[in-house]
Amino acid sequence: MSTISKVALVGGTGNLGPAILNALLSAGFQLTVLTRRTSTHTFPSNVAVKPVDYDSLESLTSALHGQDALVSTLGSAAIDQQLLLVEAAGKAGVKRFIPSEFGSDTQNVKNGKLPVFQPKVAVQEALKKQTESTGMSYTVVCTGPFLDWGLMVGFIMNVKGKSINLYNGGDRVFSTTSLPAIGKAVVGVLQNLDATKNRAVYVQEAATTLKSLLAIGKKVTGSDDWKEEVVSIDDLLAKAWEELKKEKPNPDAFVYNFIFASIWGEGHGGHFQDLDNDLLGIKQLDDGELQEIVSKYA
Repeated sequence: MSTISKVALVGGTGNLGPAILNALLSAGFQLTVLTRRTSTHTFPSNVAVKPVDYDSLESLTSALHGQDALVSTLGSAAIDQQLLLVEAAGKAGVKRFIPSEFGSDTQNVKNGKLPVFQPKVAVQEALKKQTESTGMSYTVVCTGPFLDWGLMVGFIMNVKGKSINLYNGGDRVFSTTSLPAIGKAVVGVLQNLDATKNRAVYVQEAATTLKSLLAIGKKVTGSDDWKEEVVSIDDLLAKAWEELKKEKPNPDAFVYNFIFASIWGEGHGGHFQDLDNDLLGIKQLDDGELQEIVSKYA
């Protein structure tokens, strides 16, 4: 397969977008960011910016002409918009499409059935059809929860506030990766096209437990005044499914419950077994490096 030089990035802002943008630039790719026509966000001078209409196949196809690869970091609310992007990329002759995954293992049967991941599964199915009709290839990048972001906002553990939810007791091992490492993994995919073609790749910087992170948190901040709450994943799932029965379900009452289950629930594959770290150049953190990251958010 030919090499990649020109990369289009969709969703260059937000939590993950800047990390992937920086990694692509550092690796020497010619980068174009697709933005909404109403966007006022600015990018480095060596980044081309193309305003597009995400609801227009013609607009997207035109913007993607001449691009070798497309990387999407669209947020959860906009995942559906990737369906038109997939079609446009196929028409434009894009060689590799990396959809907005970067989290739980949506290849896992249990996760694939969760409503919160249905839009991602639909995009994967659209990509498979495009590979058959246009020759475009794809790679799904599974990373586990974002380690640094998860500590910063309290998704994994609130270090500064000294609190943590121990899902199912906090003993289940899960894979997790920082934003910069995810950027590096994307670069690794684009530099190893044949080995990553039409499949999911799995990376982790750490395989740890919530209890282990709690011990690090206590070491960093002191063991006094920590609030630890054991939370049942089954209870969270029951509440989420019950909320979805309502005429107007509240996303705040079900979205995160499903995501928590995909990471810490039994049988959901939160601990990746077959890693692509070596292929993609991802180094696992040692204990001191993991503690250093936790310390940043104390």
